[in-house]
Amino acid sequence: MKLPITFCSVLLLASALHAEVKLSKVFTPHMVLQRGMAVPVWGTAAPGEKVTVVFAGQSKTATADDKGAWSVKLDVLKASGEPRTLTIGSQKIEDVLVGDVWIGSGQSNMDMVVASYIAGDPVLAEAAKQTYPQLRLLRKDANATWEQATPETNPKFSALLFSFGFPLQKELGVPVGLMVGAVGGTPSGFWLSEEMYRSDAACAEAVKAFAPTYKYDELVAKYAVDKAKWDEEIAQWKVIADAAKKEGKEVPRPPRAPQTVGKAGETNSGKVGQLFEAYIRPYVGYGIKGVLWDQGESRTNIVGVDQVTLMGALIGGWRKAWGQGDFPFLYVEKPSGGGCAFDYSQPMNRLAEKFAPLPKTIPNNPDAQYSHVAFEQFMKYANTHMVISSDLGNGIHPPNKSGYGARAVQVALAVAYDKGNEYLGPQLASHSISGGKVTLKFKHGGKGLAFKNGDKLQGFAIAGADKKFVWADAAIEGDTVVVSSQDVPQPAAVRYAWSNAFQWANFFNQDGLPAQPFRTDAW
Repeated sequence: MKLPITFCSVLLLASALHAEVKLSKVFTPHMVLQRGMAVPVWGTAAPGEKVTVVFAGQSKTATADDKGAWSVKLDVLKASGEPRTLTIGSQKIEDVLVGDVWIGSGQSNMDMVVASYIAGDPVLAEAAKQTYPQLRLLRKDANATWEQATPETNPKFSALLFSFGFPLQKELGVPVGLMVGAVGGTPSGFWLSEEMYRSDAACAEAVKAFAPTYKYDELVAKYAVDKAKWDEEIAQWKVIADAAKKEGKEVPRPPRAPQTVGKAGETNSGKVGQLFEAYIRPYVGYGIKGVLWDQGESRTNIVGVDQVTLMGALIGGWRKAWGQGDFPFLYVEKPSGGGCAFDYSQPMNRLAEKFAPLPKTIPNNPDAQYSHVAFEQFMKYANTHMVISSDLGNGIHPPNKSGYGARAVQVALAVAYDKGNEYLGPQLASHSISGGKVTLKFKHGGKGLAFKNGDKLQGFAIAGADKKFVWADAAIEGDTVVVSSQDVPQPAAVRYAWSNAFQWANFFNQDGLPAQPFRTDAW
C-alpha cells in the first residue's frame, strides 16, 4: 500500500526537523555536569520543534523559539561517579558524570601543556602517567571533546589546570571537570566582551581621568618615526635571513616591531573581547563551580585602564553572563615567585628563592600595575581570591606547575568548599603608633604569626615625617608585630617587602604562608 504523498511529506519534514537539533561543543561523551545546581542544557533546532532532555530519571522538554534556540534546566543533581547517559532528542551522550566543573583561563601560564613541564617537575611528571577515571578534560580547540584524564590525554592539557584538577579530585572524592580557554601572550582586554567593558562604570571613569594627560598625537608621531626605522631594520634582516637559510645557518630573530598607539580607552592592537568570543563564549551558561585565572604579564592592552580596574569588569561581566551569582574566582598572584619559603622540603616550595640578607639599599616602590601589591587588590571584588605565588618559584613561566596547582587547591578548599583551612599569609589589618613604636595587626594569622629563615624577623622598613626609610627592628608579640628603630624616634610609616622581589623578607604564619607586602603610608 502506498502512503499518500502529503503524509510522506510530513514524515520527511519531521525527520528534517529532528535532524536539525544541534548542541554546544560542551555537550559530548565523558562530560561532567555541575552538582548542586539546576543544570542548563541548550542548543538549536528548527523553530517550533520540541526537544526533550532526559537524564538521571528526569525528563525536561523545551520548544525552540523563532530563531531556533532552546534550553532546559535539569533539577539539582547530586555528585555521582556512575557513568550515565544524557539523552537530547535522538542523541545519546554516554559516560556522563556529576561533580564539580572549573574553568581555567588567561595567558601562557594557563595555556602551556603538561608535556612542556614534566622534565622539570617530577610531581607533575608522575601525575601525568596516571589514569583518573573521575577527572575529565576539555581543551580549547574548536573541535575538542571531553576526554578522560589518561596518560595519553594528560600531556596535551593545560599544565596548571591539570595540576589543580588531579589533587582537587582526590581531595573531594567526586568527579571533576576541567575546561580551558587560554592563549599565550594575551592581555586581559581580550578576555571580556565588548559590552562588558563598555558598560563598566569604573573603566569609564579610569579613561575619563587618564585622557586629559594622554599625549596621543605625540605618541603617534613617535610611532611613525619608530616604524620607519623598523622598516629599514626588517629589510636588512630579510637579506641576512635569506643568506642564512641558503647557507643552512640559524636565522637570527627579526627586530621587534614598535607597538601601535591606541586612543584613550581603546586597544593598542587587536580587539576588545576577541578571545572571549572565541574561547569563553561557548562555555557561557554551562554549570560551573568556579574559575582559575592566570594572566597579568601582558596587562590590559587598553590605554588608560589598569589591570585591577579591568579585572573588576571581567569578573563581574563573566558572572553576569553565566547567571550563577558570584561564583568563586581564583587568580594567581603576579609576578611569579620573588620571595623565600617557609619550608623548602615541601614539593611546592622546592624552587622558591633562597633566603637572602637585607639589601643595603632599601628598595623603592614596586610596579604600580604588575606587583604583588597590585594583585592583592583584586580581592576587593566579591568572592575573588588570590593564589599566593611568592614562595613557589619565579620566572615568566615558572617550572613548578604542580606547586602552583597545589596552592590553588588550598585556596579552593577554603573558599569554595568551606574546609576551614588557611589559604593566605598575614595581611595588614590596622596599625597604631605610640611611644616610638608602630604596632601592626593582621588578618589571616592562621595558627599564629611566625618568621622563618635567619635568626630574626626582617623585611620591615620604618620612616618618620621626613619619609626617609631605614631598616627596622621587628618582633612578633602575640597576634601583632611591633616595629621600631633608634634612628626614627617619631615613626610615621612602616613598609614590609615593598619590592617586586623580596627574598630577604621572612614573615609568615605558622601555616607556612608568606605575608603580603604592605605599607601604612600613601606617600
